[in-house]
Amino acid sequence: MTTTALRDRLIVGLDVSSRAEAEAIVAELGDAVSTYKIGYQLVFAGGLPLVEELARAGKHVFLDMKLLDIANTVEKGIESITRLGAAMTTIHAYPHAMAAAAKAAEGSNLLILAVTVLTSLDEADLAASGYAGGIADLVAARAVQARDAGIGGLVASAAEAAALRRLIGPGMALVTPGIRPAGSAAGDQKRIATPAEALRDGASHLVVARPIIAAPDRRQAALAILAEMAAA
Repeated sequence: MTTTALRDRLIVGLDVSSRAEAEAIVAELGDAVSTYKIGYQLVFAGGLPLVEELARAGKHVFLDMKLLDIANTVEKGIESITRLGAAMTTIHAYPHAMAAAAKAAEGSNLLILAVTVLTSLDEADLAASGYAGGIADLVAARAVQARDAGIGGLVASAAEAAALRRLIGPGMALVTPGIRPAGSAAGDQKRIATPAEALRDGASHLVVARPIIAAPDRRQAALAILAEMAAA
């Protein structure tokens, strides 16, 4: 696998509270990273214009908004996101939301990713939320619904990656958060994997935030993760 291909599969989460800090991280990482995730923390701190700025600079942006609303609202939201120039965005994997998002993204370059079950949740959390089945059953059901709705990819824990890849086949993207380099702390993630484990199990993209953005040398941390990916 080429260095460029690896860079395209590593998504760095800009989970910071100011646009200035995000821009400093991007500048420090330079050409080591080509794809960035922008989520609620940065969006609500004035970072939404950074989506267009990064796209103009040739970077890919994963706008992680996890949309869920009535179908018309989801559809109109996705239409607006396509105009920002984002490469990817997320919705929660509810059938009506997925159908609306797929319709809105049709003909664009926006990759819709359906979130199955958040990686910060475990079986007890799911039970407390009122779900009768376990995580594996819910993830599988939502994956099939996403595939049948024409959604381009899934967001799921690396713990489910191998089973999902067998279920959805090779054509859909499989984006795995909760990635931690060997020996690093889990933080608030409960279902984690190393970069090599996730790729071996069928992940197409890896989302890494704290192990890179909180590192003393961010560029070196990103290069180390790319080396782990290459070893897989």
